[in-house]
Amino acid sequence: MTDEDATTRPEGLTGVLDAIAAAVTNARAMPMSSSVLVNRAELLDLLDQARDVLPTQLTRADQVLADADTARAEARAQADRIIAEARQRADALVDAEAVVVAARERAQQIVQEAEESAAVLRRDADDYCDRRLADFEIDLGKVLSQVQAGRAKLADRLDGGVDDRAEGPVL
Repeated sequence: MTDEDATTRPEGLTGVLDAIAAAVTNARAMPMSSSVLVNRAELLDLLDQARDVLPTQLTRADQVLADADTARAEARAQADRIIAEARQRADALVDAEAVVVAARERAQQIVQEAEESAAVLRRDADDYCDRRLADFEIDLGKVLSQVQAGRAKLADRLDGGVDDRAEGPVL
């Protein structure tokens, strides 16, 4: 790395690690070896920078985790409230449904009682009418007998009166 690169401080831990990787990658290779020559001061400076950045990064990470835990706790609390409200609403709907079912059963019972009562009243009314008509029939039978007896008397008179007229004085 050049002096200009050494004076420029990379941003954050990732930047420092990228600078270390670049220093190793760009280092001169040793002949006939996989080893490289690196600037000790440059790498030590980068490692110091990493150590300096690391607590800040860890603090930020801890803060992000704490914020995430807080957000998760709030979300869980909100979810619990929503579930509790949903359960209450469901219970209310079940209770309302139970009330509706009970009301329907009661209404059906009232209708059945009314139909039974109407049937009893209809039978009683029919029985009353039948008794009244039987009484009228008896009364009409008596009246008919009286009418027939009266007509028979009239007929006898008319028959007997014709004979009386023929024998009596003519005016």
